Amino acid sequence: MNTALWIATVILCLAYGAGGVAMLVMSRERFRNISTGQHYVDDLPQHTLTVLGVMKLLAVAGMLLPALLGVATWLVPLAALGLVLLMTGAATIRMVRREWGAFVGDVAYLSLAAFVAWGRFVAVPLG
Repeated sequence: MNTALWIATVILCLAYGAGGVAMLVMSRERFRNISTGQHYVDDLPQHTLTVLGVMKLLAVAGMLLPALLGVATWLVPLAALGLVLLMTGAATIRMVRREWGAFVGDVAYLSLAAFVAWGRFVAVPLG
């Protein structure tokens, strides 16, 4: 179980780390054109995109650093819960925009984050 949780954590950290950096360093137009699933940026102001990018990077740091350093390991499931909340909002935006393919992807990431949160709260807590 611990191995599965680490695999899920690494997948989430890679995906959200890349997404957070992209949101912070790319222009709105360039980020929108990364793939067909990024058109939601048209509905959000630039400062909201910046906040989302920072939130993604903070979640990555909160899931990875405490686990690797063995300090404040209680932050790991809380960071995963933060991603669950973030992805709930993302899935809601996808439903409103009727972007069903991207909605399925968002639910998959939401489920992976929920698995890490549950796993680190209940099944195999760190520390």
